[in-house]
Amino acid sequence: MKKPGSEYVCQSCGAAYPKWSGRCDACGAWNTLVEEATRDAVPKGLDPKGRGRRVEFVGLDGHSEQEPRRTTGIGELDRVCGGGLVAGSALLVGGDPGIGKSTLLLQASAALSRQGGCVYISGEESVDQVRLRAARLGLSAAPVRLAAATSVRDIVASLDEGGPDAPRVAVIDSIQTMYVDTLDSAPGTVAQVRASAQELIRLAKRRGIAVFLVGHVTKEGLIAGPRVMEHMVDTVLYFEGDRGHQFRILRAVKNRFGPTDEIGVFEMTDGGLCEVLNPSAMFLAERRGNVSGACVFAGIEGTRPMLVEIQALVAPSGLGTPRRAVVGWDAGRLAMVLAVLEARCGLALGGNDVYLNVAGGLRIAEPAADLAVAAALVSSVTDVPMPADMAVFGEIGLSGEVRAVAQGDARLKEAFKLGFKQAMTPSRPRGADRRKSGLEPAHGLAVREVGHLQDLVDAIRPGRTKP
Repeated sequence: MKKPGSEYVCQSCGAAYPKWSGRCDACGAWNTLVEEATRDAVPKGLDPKGRGRRVEFVGLDGHSEQEPRRTTGIGELDRVCGGGLVAGSALLVGGDPGIGKSTLLLQASAALSRQGGCVYISGEESVDQVRLRAARLGLSAAPVRLAAATSVRDIVASLDEGGPDAPRVAVIDSIQTMYVDTLDSAPGTVAQVRASAQELIRLAKRRGIAVFLVGHVTKEGLIAGPRVMEHMVDTVLYFEGDRGHQFRILRAVKNRFGPTDEIGVFEMTDGGLCEVLNPSAMFLAERRGNVSGACVFAGIEGTRPMLVEIQALVAPSGLGTPRRAVVGWDAGRLAMVLAVLEARCGLALGGNDVYLNVAGGLRIAEPAADLAVAAALVSSVTDVPMPADMAVFGEIGLSGEVRAVAQGDARLKEAFKLGFKQAMTPSRPRGADRRKSGLEPAHGLAVREVGHLQDLVDAIRPGRTKP
């Protein structure tokens, strides 16, 4: 029976309902409605007799004294954060269980503690358990101030102090275990997560503390709870990767103090997470030449050019509905490229199973990978290998045209640095300067420009088709 002054809140999207039901009408999730106490709200507007405090307005041309960014000592983490931590900022770190969130933040805490004022508060593990992980990582000697607590009131009272020993960086692992004692709901519910995060962010702004909040993720890979959690913080970082690979990707999807879509690459080892300074060389380390269905894509992740191998396999299907399996790319984008190859280039692919994989566990989102995916598909169906020293990039339109993409010069420079001799790129616009577009042969690469997808098919000899 519903208690007076309560409502049922969806733990996935935050929608509220007066009574319980098995399915949330807002997001379609099942069994996510949990009863929570409602906050007392004023039914009318502000009391006209009461007077608030006058807000002081300032101009945009003023100058505020700001502390320099605090570098963590982990270059890949600093890159994703925009060059370091900003005083008073709140950073939300999400990722699958066991992916390495706590390991990364413990290593960052150990590096930051040598600059003074770093605390690590664990709500999921005891102090002894965190010490065991620190000993395994070789961080036992780091002067990190460690505690195990879940009460936000106690945490705020402990961090809200001044003086030379005042903390400058705090790690809260995790926000789903924290609770505010003024709410009756259990820890991890939408109300508790929202209230706990709000109190910790208010403390960070008031005291100038950079706060890391670790967040759980749902089975879809999104941070658990409503999206209001991501709107409250300054930076949202996703720690992703495949457990079958040793690489881990730290991706920024929101950053008020730096670029978005920036990534940091780490390698999981016995001694913790190690930085990967040259991700392109690592992703291409196990590449084999003269194999059909493989193509090297010259991509851009944030501000960093990165080369990665795209693998495709086109095989006859014995099923009425051919299978389409995609790992590391958009399945809808693959369906579009297959449709364009059939409609504009005459390749019969509808009756075949198609498997596409981005080697190394990297996830690609930019449309510049269209041409590399098409090259891998055509190479597989014709059984003709792509040149081992060729990098490919370009966007494909529905009419089959190959469109130019941004930062072509940076892509070519990265390919040349890694020893590639050829490149297949979109045709440059008429009247464009070759040197300005980065396609000058003196750059070190033999560049082949394609204006239509049929040019790619003709270059890979479509006459030899698998039986």
